Amino acid sequence: MSNTTETQTIADPKSVVEGEMTLTVRIIGLGIGSIVLLAIILGIWRGIESPLPLKQATVAGLMLSEAIFAIALILLGSIVEGFGYGLSLGTRWPYTRNIIVLMLRGDPEAAHRVLATAVGLTAVALAILHPNKMTFTGLSLIVVTALFGMGTLYVLAGKAPAFVHGTHGLLAYLVFLNYLVGLAYPQAELFTYINGTVALHALLFAVFMGGMVTGQRGFGQAIEPFLHPKKTAHWIFVVHGFAALLVLGTLGWLSPIYPVAFGLAIFQAAVGFFLFHAVNLKPKSPGAIVAFHQLMVLLITSAIVLQWH
Repeated sequence: MSNTTETQTIADPKSVVEGEMTLTVRIIGLGIGSIVLLAIILGIWRGIESPLPLKQATVAGLMLSEAIFAIALILLGSIVEGFGYGLSLGTRWPYTRNIIVLMLRGDPEAAHRVLATAVGLTAVALAILHPNKMTFTGLSLIVVTALFGMGTLYVLAGKAPAFVHGTHGLLAYLVFLNYLVGLAYPQAELFTYINGTVALHALLFAVFMGGMVTGQRGFGQAIEPFLHPKKTAHWIFVVHGFAALLVLGTLGWLSPIYPVAFGLAIFQAAVGFFLFHAVNLKPKSPGAIVAFHQLMVLLITSAIVLQWH
């Protein structure tokens, strides 16, 4: 596809820009599909093994599945970005006529939307079976995340600001956190927990800024190497870098409590360096490193909440 054709395609909000279907995409897609299958199996196993009455056991199983679904959904989003599938369905949302066929053919964006539907339906089931603040918070976050997900399509098409993309990323992590915290600390309320967990403040700020970086550079555009910031994309990247340093500093300060999270954050800094260069070398499809970068953030988040040692 020529640059001229690609520019025209992006300018048309109903058009489609096909991603790069490679063996790597298929292998990673199968890996994420395995995570989804694992989520279902573990959820069923937890429900069956639970000594609780049937209704509570079902809730316990759905909670575990939902947390893992949220992980898979975030990773699918990173595959969409990493291999140029952000506009593979154009700006049509939430579905196209043949979305299931596209998913079975390996389109990560189609799979992302189908899994998002599964996450939403699971949240509805949890809210019905166990109506409390946690399940209602999760359902509300998923609805708002979905709406901002629609907005990210217009960010990539140059029709909406980068803030929309950053907010979508932040909301996706809040969904994951809601169910992870619900599993680890059943009596905790999400925002009260976040307010009292200083290590998450810097991390969530970095997540938001990472989404801003992606949104500001747009579809298939490089950030471009720089010594001194010259454009908005550079300044946003600088702030993201500051946020990453803040994560390192916070986790370093709290390393007796979060030693694993601190070690992962140090490694993540190196991953971020390589990701920056991958984006500039191949802006439309920087590759699997995007997914690896996102996986590291998920691991750091889990290490903080679960206090891995």
